[in-house]
Amino acid sequence: MSHSSRTYRSHHAPRRRWLGVVLCVAAIVVSLLSAQTARAEGKIRIAEQFGIVYLLLNVAQDQKLIEKHGKKNGVDVDVEWLKLSGGSAVNDALLSGSIDIAGAGVGPLLTIWDRTLGKQNVKGIASLGNFPYYLVTNNPAVKSIADFTDKDRIAVPAVGVSVQSRILQLASAKLWGDKEFARLDKFSVAVPHPDAAAAIIKGGTEITGHFGNPPFQEQELAGNPNARIVLNSYQVLGGPASATVLYATEKFRNDNPKTYKAFVDALAEAAQFITKNPEKAADIYIKVSNANIDRNLLRKIIKNPEVQFKITPQNTYTLAEFMHRIGAIKNKPASAKDYFFDDAHNVAGN
Repeated sequence: MSHSSRTYRSHHAPRRRWLGVVLCVAAIVVSLLSAQTARAEGKIRIAEQFGIVYLLLNVAQDQKLIEKHGKKNGVDVDVEWLKLSGGSAVNDALLSGSIDIAGAGVGPLLTIWDRTLGKQNVKGIASLGNFPYYLVTNNPAVKSIADFTDKDRIAVPAVGVSVQSRILQLASAKLWGDKEFARLDKFSVAVPHPDAAAAIIKGGTEITGHFGNPPFQEQELAGNPNARIVLNSYQVLGGPASATVLYATEKFRNDNPKTYKAFVDALAEAAQFITKNPEKAADIYIKVSNANIDRNLLRKIIKNPEVQFKITPQNTYTLAEFMHRIGAIKNKPASAKDYFFDDAHNVAGN
């Protein structure tokens, strides 16, 4: 062997060893990244708001139903629960990536569906059930929405965006015409349901109206002798309707099929549980929500014949059509199938 050959091998041996180390490290990094990708299936962050309309989520949390169905699908699901107020805050959290599942009204769903069409493609996952929403007032002079003046303030979760605000706009359009749909927006203020209910019950504040949801609306009617219902969402929408829904981005659904299925299956089981066990469901709501509410009143709400716990959306298209008509959304859906994912339980949705 020549001196030059020995020199070449001696000179390049460290490089070959270094290259081997680099390749080994690269293989480890790839392996770790693959493991992280696989683990991404077992994480879900859910944002809910206030009220019995989120009882399906309360039961799923208490009974650990998402974790249960995750195990059936071969994945350990880590569930994180967050509490927000107002559709705007929920939508911002979803688009920023702070949450995976958004809980809000049909109005915010339609707003974000329209905004993300062809991009993040946010769509509805399921309904949280059918609930009548009441606009309650403690002002004796207010007999209908036509009686509100600039001295009144109507509390809603999010002005112009929340489902309560959209239903109030629809009622205004029916009374005064489409051009006047936002007539009562100037009297509306964004207030979380618990605070708004306290104001209606106590009286003596600028808030004389609250378009809320159960149980706050029932607490107001029971807690203030002057409180009365001015508007019922079922009357405005033409029947029972799924006012509050759950939604997510297309990417989350596609990237996490096992976690997504576990979530939907958990919702379906929670709906069956509440229907069969209203007493236990009432206890769960008080426990999970740390709610200060009369248990008998709560039982009446859960057992109200007008309340239905189911995950198939019902009568949401009336609001979708209206929001397109007034220019609140640019894209007109042909049916509810456009803004709900094509899951089995949504096939019969409308």
